[in-house]
Amino acid sequence: MYLSRFVRSCLQPVSRGLYYALEHRAPALTSACRKPRAGCRSITNGTKPPDTSLFVPVLLSLPTSSDINIGAELTQTLKKSEVLKILNRFYRRKEVQRLGSENGLDTRLFHQAFISFRKFAMEASPLPVELHIILSDICAGVGHVDDLFPSFLVHAKQVFPMLDCMDELRRLSDLRLPPNWYPEARAIQRKIIFHSGPTNSGKTYHAIQRYLSAKSGVYCGPLKLLAHEIYQKTNESGVPCDLITGEEVVCVDPEGKSAAHAACTIEMCSVNAPYEVAVIDEIQMIRDPSRGWAWTRALLGLCAEEIHVCGEAAAINLVTELMFTTGEEVEVRTYDRLTPLTVLDQAIESLDNLRPGDCIVCFNKNDIYSVSRKIELQGLECAVIYGSLPPGTKLAQAKKFNDPDDPCKILVATDAIGMGLNLSIKRIIFNSLFKPNLNEKGEREIDRISTSQALQISGRAGRFSSMYKDGEVTTMSREDLPLLKEILSKGIVDIETAGLHPTAEQIEMFAYCLPEATLSNLIDIFVSLSHVDGLYFVCNVEDFKFVADMIQHIPLNLRVRYVFCTAPINRKQPFVCTSLLKFARQFSKNEPLTFDWVCRHIYWPVACPKNIKDLVHLESVHDVLDLYLWLSYRFMDMFPDANLVRQIQKELDSIIRIGVFNITRLIRQSNSTLPLAEHSGADLLKEGVLQDGNLNEKPQLQTRIGRAKARPTAPQKVDGSLASRLIEQGLLTPDMLQQLEKEWLKHKAGNPTNSTKPNSIKGKK
Repeated sequence: MYLSRFVRSCLQPVSRGLYYALEHRAPALTSACRKPRAGCRSITNGTKPPDTSLFVPVLLSLPTSSDINIGAELTQTLKKSEVLKILNRFYRRKEVQRLGSENGLDTRLFHQAFISFRKFAMEASPLPVELHIILSDICAGVGHVDDLFPSFLVHAKQVFPMLDCMDELRRLSDLRLPPNWYPEARAIQRKIIFHSGPTNSGKTYHAIQRYLSAKSGVYCGPLKLLAHEIYQKTNESGVPCDLITGEEVVCVDPEGKSAAHAACTIEMCSVNAPYEVAVIDEIQMIRDPSRGWAWTRALLGLCAEEIHVCGEAAAINLVTELMFTTGEEVEVRTYDRLTPLTVLDQAIESLDNLRPGDCIVCFNKNDIYSVSRKIELQGLECAVIYGSLPPGTKLAQAKKFNDPDDPCKILVATDAIGMGLNLSIKRIIFNSLFKPNLNEKGEREIDRISTSQALQISGRAGRFSSMYKDGEVTTMSREDLPLLKEILSKGIVDIETAGLHPTAEQIEMFAYCLPEATLSNLIDIFVSLSHVDGLYFVCNVEDFKFVADMIQHIPLNLRVRYVFCTAPINRKQPFVCTSLLKFARQFSKNEPLTFDWVCRHIYWPVACPKNIKDLVHLESVHDVLDLYLWLSYRFMDMFPDANLVRQIQKELDSIIRIGVFNITRLIRQSNSTLPLAEHSGADLLKEGVLQDGNLNEKPQLQTRIGRAKARPTAPQKVDGSLASRLIEQGLLTPDMLQQLEKEWLKHKAGNPTNSTKPNSIKGKK
């Protein structure tokens, strides 16, 4: 008995070394997490327990060796049945479970670690010397079952390697002091000016005036359209300004030098470049569950002497509190709406009651198509705007609707009109008051729109600079009108938290502790362990994890993988997701993605859409080209043909404009399409049919339409609505129409039947 204890004490360092040598160090983490976490709540005191459902046990390899069993030589051969009894007693011991809890093993982890430990003890051959001696002593009655705990704990930390570095992981995921992430901004004393007011109150106008008068400045907006609008206005004012978006960088200097002013999307703003004035637009989006982190980063990190913040009054208290943590005061300037907005007492109820200047707001594309079709059946023309349309197409549809000389006086749109477009709307009509949203867990649910959303959309009616000075708002359904009035009568709820997102540097440091973890697992564990105070929340990471899991099997380094996962894509578009996967696979082979490669992938040139399905696909193709351009600014060597891709993207934008034009205007004639739809959009551009996205009234176009019109296989009635619309559009003239009629009648007279000529030919043969 005493000899075995003496031998065990002498061999303890040796046996521990053998134990590690025999155990092949397994990877730190495998497979994706089981329980997604969209964010974490504030911590007031104590340490937040980790979500152990994210810890997946590692399958350890059993040691096999032909060497002599040293443990058996020193003690005795173990009976498997006796060992199993000892292990089961060990598992049931309350003291052992308490010790496991003190070492980070909750009930779930303890159970899974024990299953692995039991399998190891029963099947390993030979057992590590120290473990063999302990089991032998317990079998001989000279040891206690609790003596197994040190060996069990060593094994458990191999099964769950994060237990060994939990303190370090908690430190790395501590997000309680975001202002300290931006030392350059903290080194200067900034002046914060909050321009508060509803839509159409001039708040952004006053901020932009200060931006234009500054020696240097940056405008940070939520949309490419807004950034492009400020870019154009700034240059038109005689102030050189660059445009910076995720997909495009335009320098006004011919030599490519950066201008003192820049207009950018919020994600692209630099927190290192010094400015005199910075403008952060739509600050209320700091609470956005997916993009809120970008506004937080801009607000805390911009190095500008003056920060002009524009947005809803609901964000004043939060901005004030955030600036209190940086030692900066906030000056609030309040603005009132410039034109009146009236909530009507009657709903529209029928499309027969539509008037010029009406905008019907829907919250999904199916409703957009349905309402557009019904409006066409009323004999009216309508413009269509929704989120997935390319920017050029949105602007073209907005221009069409705003043009007082255009017969199109009705607009059908989603809430995409809430920001970034100047529209001459007299009356906003809500087709529905329910909209799909993402909840705190990243799950999609249908809920009624908030007061903030209703005010943002309603405020588009009666713009100060439009032809309609007074705005009106109502609903399509009579039943929805009381609900709309209730929503609009409520006060806007104050914004209480600002979004955060783990940076690439933080995830890289996290991965250093868990080198074999998947990126999806790293993000999940990071969010689970992260500490935030009451002013912040962790933004939804479901889209990030979706891409991370999709490209996990592709060999990429962590930084490249992180960049691909932050690419702005819609995971509900299969073609875009497949394209991202192909991009990542090509990148992993270190093969540049050339223009020819991209054209083969998207099957360029493409044809004009003939139906809704074709249009949706072309929108996805446009998003794929956006993805290429976005990646080209992160990996210029691997995406070398950005300029060529941008050229075909402009052509594609024009083709989509034709598609929207055709589908909305010819919706009543489902069996007929414009002759233009039979040809490739690229061909039309080459032949001059399109110019700047509009139909070009040139002789060759008229001749081409004439030829198409005169085809005997598809005769059209010259007095039909199609002919009338072609004349309205300037594509045909009355003289041309008469000539087409004469040619058709002449052709018909020369071929009285379709059967005589073939029969006569057959007879001659």
